[in-house]
Amino acid sequence: MHDTIPSNRASVILKNRSVRGAPAGMILLLFMAWPARAALAQGKVDVRQINSLFAGIASDRDPGVAVLVLRNGRTIFECGYGAADLATMRPIDARTNFRLASLTKQFTAMAVMLLVRDGKLSYGTALTDIFPDFPEYGRGITVRNLLQHTSGLLDYESLMPGYDPGAPHDDIPQIQDEEVLELLKRQTTTKFPPGTRWDYSNSGYVLLGLIIARVSARPFDEFLQERIFRPLGMEGSVAYRKRKNDVANRAFGHSMRQGAWRRTDQSPTSATLGDGGVYSSLADLARWDQALREHALLGEEEMQAALTPVRVAEGSVVEPGGAHAEYGFGWFLNPYKGHPRMWHYGETIGFRTAIQRFTADGLTVIVLCNRSDLDASALALKAAELCLPGP
Repeated sequence: MHDTIPSNRASVILKNRSVRGAPAGMILLLFMAWPARAALAQGKVDVRQINSLFAGIASDRDPGVAVLVLRNGRTIFECGYGAADLATMRPIDARTNFRLASLTKQFTAMAVMLLVRDGKLSYGTALTDIFPDFPEYGRGITVRNLLQHTSGLLDYESLMPGYDPGAPHDDIPQIQDEEVLELLKRQTTTKFPPGTRWDYSNSGYVLLGLIIARVSARPFDEFLQERIFRPLGMEGSVAYRKRKNDVANRAFGHSMRQGAWRRTDQSPTSATLGDGGVYSSLADLARWDQALREHALLGEEEMQAALTPVRVAEGSVVEPGGAHAEYGFGWFLNPYKGHPRMWHYGETIGFRTAIQRFTADGLTVIVLCNRSDLDASALALKAAELCLPGP
């Protein structure tokens, strides 16, 4: 790590405004001239320490990372490092849209909750109520099971046919949402009786995306635009559908292969929507954070279902990495060193993402990477530790 900012990012923007409010002033300060006492006045955080976590990660010619730290809706650190696209060397900034991967699940969950509030769906609705031709085993799987990862559905990734990893990038076959549904219809059972265990399920969130489309009578991506993105002013955010819509200011995913960066932006599972298909930016996610804080879409009481950890009969909630956790609707909920939080991470080919919302401290840290060699969650927590009050 170095204590200097890469040449294309030799500044930190401090915005003296709320995310959606009219600017009261904007100060662009050269980082090296930024006095520690001024940073401390903006939430008692030395931005040089945050920068030091990220400044050595990427040169101007590497894929990189975008970082945002908010305190009660005000930006105390915002910076991009590296390039969004190695073909053009376009630099990463606050409006660069990254594939969110599993951070998408919080938007899918919110969409379901809006339909429940509208009276068009209930958490107790069974799969067979929505898809009458679904096999009998779907009668015991509810919308709540899908939201909480307690459905026991088989992983669609394990049911897919194989493909040639050496095929040209544009020729990679990609499974679509309806094909996931058909794969699950061919099965006769679940991993375990629904509701008895917790098992992270992309299959469940793909089905939730289809349920949203079926119940609302409009495509999933259009529902998100009409009910979430557009009302919140998230102008660049989109559930990406290849050849049907576009991603503005798009970051492309990369992986290091044989000592060189290779574009690894799409995989056979990159076309599904409800489990990981949303693209968004720091600027838009700041608006999302504000909407959650101010209950702009759902009231505080209506949000409680999403923020209530699931309890299962067999064992505890365990993250895919093996750590103990708690889960609600589209959010992990276990605290960090005594600080209450709601959080999630995303991992897909070429991208790593994380959002950490420390609700009692008014602190949010967002890290978006267009490269697969970084641990976005670990980086976000390291940045958060520099901002959280001590014991």
